[in-house]
Amino acid sequence: MELLNTLVDKGLRREPPTREEALAVLATADDDLLDVVAAAGKVRRAWFGRRVKLNYLVNLKSGLCPEDCSYCSQRLGSQTGILKYTWLKPEEAAAAAGAGVAGGAKRVCLVASGRGPTDRDVERVSRTIQAIKEQHEDVEVCACLGLLSDGQATRLRDAGADAYNHNLNTSEATYGDITTTHTYADRVTTVRQAQAAGMSACSGLIAGMGETDEDLVDVVFSLRELDPDSVPVNFLIPIEGTPLAEKWHLTPQRCLRILAMVRFVCPDVEVRLAGGREIHLRSLQPLALHLANSIFLGDYLTTEGQAGKDDLAMIADAGFEVEGTDTTTLPAHRADALAAAGAGCGAHGEAAGGCGSAGGGCAPCGDAATSETSATSETSATSGAPATSGTPATSDTAPVTSAAVPAEAAPAATPAAGARTDLVAVRRRGAGTDLPPNA
Repeated sequence: MELLNTLVDKGLRREPPTREEALAVLATADDDLLDVVAAAGKVRRAWFGRRVKLNYLVNLKSGLCPEDCSYCSQRLGSQTGILKYTWLKPEEAAAAAGAGVAGGAKRVCLVASGRGPTDRDVERVSRTIQAIKEQHEDVEVCACLGLLSDGQATRLRDAGADAYNHNLNTSEATYGDITTTHTYADRVTTVRQAQAAGMSACSGLIAGMGETDEDLVDVVFSLRELDPDSVPVNFLIPIEGTPLAEKWHLTPQRCLRILAMVRFVCPDVEVRLAGGREIHLRSLQPLALHLANSIFLGDYLTTEGQAGKDDLAMIADAGFEVEGTDTTTLPAHRADALAAAGAGCGAHGEAAGGCGSAGGGCAPCGDAATSETSATSETSATSGAPATSGTPATSDTAPVTSAAVPAEAAPAATPAAGARTDLVAVRRRGAGTDLPPNA
């Protein structure tokens, strides 16, 4: 089909699709789904081979947040029954991180609920980063602490933070419908601060909050313009007790179309399969590995994820391999630009062949519906080496021959009558509990 051939060619050139083309991907029929996955998979393999980066979340401080993000189980006045605890000690956080590293995680994501850190909090997290690096010098550390104040990003970078996560979550036009205690612009500013301090930016979205196709395309094009190095794609976990508890709009097929659209818009960026994959993709999770090159291992912040051993088995069974610490995740043109500039991914925009122009965006961290950062470890050479000199890693460029854009958009999924509490398990293990983590 001509659309998919065009999108593959553009992806291999790091050229963005048009808005109309991105919308057309979301509108494809279920009968054409495998063709869409195959096309986006060519782009994914060209830049990242068959490697999958593993990331592991450590919830440094759970609950007690003053923000009112509608998707979040830790929001102001939450009645979700999640674990609530104040800051983990550095040695406790390092021990929790070690569980993820032992499971193959290349990146550890340190998350704390709240509007943003105080200077004392930054010092506390800095000691935690140092404790982790002392035990695991090769692991990447990403911080997700909410809105940053002047100078805090630099202090985190000096302490050893490799990345900072702050998600845009949804389109600027609809942001006020989801959160009222801070603005979309606040999020953009924080990620730009992280980039300016020399940290890699991680910023993504949450799908399934009632947004339109146009909203999804808006936020993904905004992310491309901001140019984060990694884009986590979360699927709303409708936790009982949150305003969005009954938002069950997603099907496995729609989730795959969303991931494919993100890959076409941001072809050479780490696309992370994040919160909600287990309950929305279900048995189609392995297909998502053809679109995303990064996943979270084990549990999320406040909800349980798929068992870590099952994640590893899924990766192997699907013919992919865990990315080792001796492998650079990003294609060479992005990694080199980031290293040379020393100023985050915002330093390499379109002129340098990056995914977007410059900048980055993120968000205060909340619950399982919000994602973090990326990473993985383990062994292995890759079956598709990173791109060099701005060139895709593989020559997998054969045209896609089947599938057609339907005249009408595929029908939207019918939401469930009530909250699907049978599918959502609140986390009761790992950091902050007496039970071992799921990693």
